[in-house]
Amino acid sequence: MITSYFLKCGAVFPLLVLSVCALDTFIAAVYEHAVILPNITATPVPKEEALLLMNKNIDGLEKAVKLAARQGAHIIVTPEDGVYGWVFTREAIYPYLEDIPHPEVNWIPCKDPQRFGYTPVQERLSCLAKDNSIYVVANIGDKKPCNVSDPQCPPDGRYQYNTDVVFDSQGRLVARYHKYNLFAPEIQFDFPKDSEHVTFDTPFGKLGIFTCFDIFSHDPAVVLVDELHVDSVLYPTAWYNTLPLLSAAPFHSAWARALRINLLAANTHNTSMHMTGSGIYTPEEVKAYYYDMETESGQLMLSELKARPRSDPAYPAAIDWSAYARSVQPFSSEQSDFRGMIYFDEFTFTELKRHTGNYTVCQKDLCCHLTYKMSEKRSDEVYALGAFDGLHRVEGQYYLQICTLLKCETTDLTTCGEPVGSAFTIFEEFSLSGTFGTSYVFPQLILSGSQLAPERYYEISRDGRLKSRNGASLPVLVMALYGRMFEKDPPRLGQGPGKLQ
Repeated sequence: MITSYFLKCGAVFPLLVLSVCALDTFIAAVYEHAVILPNITATPVPKEEALLLMNKNIDGLEKAVKLAARQGAHIIVTPEDGVYGWVFTREAIYPYLEDIPHPEVNWIPCKDPQRFGYTPVQERLSCLAKDNSIYVVANIGDKKPCNVSDPQCPPDGRYQYNTDVVFDSQGRLVARYHKYNLFAPEIQFDFPKDSEHVTFDTPFGKLGIFTCFDIFSHDPAVVLVDELHVDSVLYPTAWYNTLPLLSAAPFHSAWARALRINLLAANTHNTSMHMTGSGIYTPEEVKAYYYDMETESGQLMLSELKARPRSDPAYPAAIDWSAYARSVQPFSSEQSDFRGMIYFDEFTFTELKRHTGNYTVCQKDLCCHLTYKMSEKRSDEVYALGAFDGLHRVEGQYYLQICTLLKCETTDLTTCGEPVGSAFTIFEEFSLSGTFGTSYVFPQLILSGSQLAPERYYEISRDGRLKSRNGASLPVLVMALYGRMFEKDPPRLGQGPGKLQ
């Protein structure tokens, strides 16, 4: 149990008979929830049946909230779709939606539940926060009527939004965020007309919030960090893992490290959908994470975080991701490159044929350099160095520059890029770098069993190298520098019923 944290208090205006205490550190909690799913139906169920299912899920969230509060947590983040699941048509989700007002209305649903109509879910979440004196972050559905004077109004006369809500420790609604970048299957929801930049102040820093697929975007994800200077990001997600490069915990921890921000990521738990991987991540390290494909139970994590990491003397310096790679000549090789697919993108690969060596592989403007040493070159495992520089076009469009070292599924080179779960080859030394055209590069190091590599075994140098520390002996599954060139993106990443052409 974590119990220590520090306070700095100052008086507020006499009009407010209050004292405000600024925390130097705070206790963050994240809950990976095994969601109870509704029966699949194309037609709406009665409102009472929808509420029954939502209350069953909130029963599970309530246990986590109470446990977190007893252990001193100031805030808990729960997953996207954590209250009702995700398998819906537009019509079928309607009974699960509530009208969620803007926080400026200064509303505590627990005290005044009928103020904005029938809102039992908001009432219960508000009471959870108030009764346990903890900030509660949840994901629910919002509905807003519209009419024919609005040219974007859907035919059924309403907007439906995938929505994050935050209730403070008094139960007050302090944040509402409508997901901007919908993932392709989210046909039940509409895009908001404009991206929302939702931030709010707390005793433990300035917080921002966005949802799942938004993390691939510049707007709102990067805007919150680089322009609005939030201290921590709250991140509900329903993320199904797609190895080698899009597994939840590696990608989210890499994002936090690259953006130099605290990230509280809560994923849903459903092994049949490969959904697992939640964590508490900081600019320097992984504080806590959970990855479990063996059981069907959820998990609560807590950790103490710096409330304002930018003001800390140990705050990491910015990285020039191409400095080293542009300063060296490409390593020469007599062997031929080959092509392979990773998540619908065609990479250029070269095989690692010796137990130690230096390789370069290039695609368009990106050249990836690798120096490595294995304990031995196994005959039953093949590794390849890959590069991709292009627009990803499936389930959203976004521009990528990626350097990756990965284990191929078999010794057949045509399997390079396929998902792999285990590795036995031990890397004693490695250094991966690339000539990136972006400052947004997310470093990943995944070990056998899809586990994150402990920070003591590797480092990110200021000149842009992902490199081993002395004494590293790691069964590497995937190593990657995952770059995003936001300036080459289409206007909106997501796809859905309100897609902009």
